Amino acid sequence: MLFAHPQYLWLLLLLIPLIAWYVWKQRSLHAPLQISTLSPFQGVGRPFRGMLTHLLFLLRLGAIGCVIVILARPQTRDSWNTSRVEGTDIVLALDISTSMLARDFKPDRFEAAKTVASKFVAGRDGDNIGVVIFAAESFTALPMTTDRATVVNYINDIKMGMLQDGTAIGDGLATSINRIKDGKAKSKSIILLTDGSNNTGNVAPRTAAEIAKELGIKVYTIGIGTNGTAPYPQENMFGRIEYVNLPVVIDEVTLRSIAETTGGKYFRATDNNVLRDIFAEIDRLEKTSMDTRNFTATEDDYFPWAVAALSLFGLALLLRYTILRTIP
Repeated sequence: MLFAHPQYLWLLLLLIPLIAWYVWKQRSLHAPLQISTLSPFQGVGRPFRGMLTHLLFLLRLGAIGCVIVILARPQTRDSWNTSRVEGTDIVLALDISTSMLARDFKPDRFEAAKTVASKFVAGRDGDNIGVVIFAAESFTALPMTTDRATVVNYINDIKMGMLQDGTAIGDGLATSINRIKDGKAKSKSIILLTDGSNNTGNVAPRTAAEIAKELGIKVYTIGIGTNGTAPYPQENMFGRIEYVNLPVVIDEVTLRSIAETTGGKYFRATDNNVLRDIFAEIDRLEKTSMDTRNFTATEDDYFPWAVAALSLFGLALLLRYTILRTIP
């Protein structure tokens, strides 16, 4: 047990003069009486109440001792522990272009992707996960971390319009590679989800795929969008958003090429259920052993001592005014 203020424990030495004072006081409470013989009192034991009188003093000493320990602030010990877990390095690269608001998914592609990705992350115990978002440009939204709650919360907080509109698949993949390449896990994977084709950016998707291949990074690509047409958001002449059915155009050739080049796999998600199934399949990615260090924070642990102090003091009061009650 640790104490935040161990110097207060020196106050326990005050119990010594208190004990000495009590012994001296007990000896001076009774006046001496001289008698010729003690024979009439032979066989008369000490009354039970007489023995309990000392119990009151002991209870009070115990209560004082507990209060002194509370003042010293007992605490649980901080600790680091290293555990061996099965995990992999993963980067989620999410397309946040406005076309992701198409409503061929419920409620739309954007929210469906966030929901499924959040559940996927929540179930990946021990993984080191980062998040990259891209539209006309790419951005490392969240560095690699094993804190699943942080990743889930960030994914849920991603908003449409955080980046200039467009679809830079190559830049999104390049940023993801740059983020994951220094990871410690043997297995490194990027899950890239998009609903369009590369129409802007500085890095060609195939070039980024070749870089990923050289670094041993698998890329799992997901094309999200139904077959045929889907209701896309468009702004009318009055500045209001209307949904117009337009053909779904996904560059499956490029996405499949990226996956095959890196040893990953291409998936086509046509509705919410298929998207969930895809992430369930990706969940069975190769895993590798890795060491994680867990830190236990310091916490005050005075509650048991407070309960003991109140209990001892309460018992002393109860005995004082019941069994050991005295008449002045």
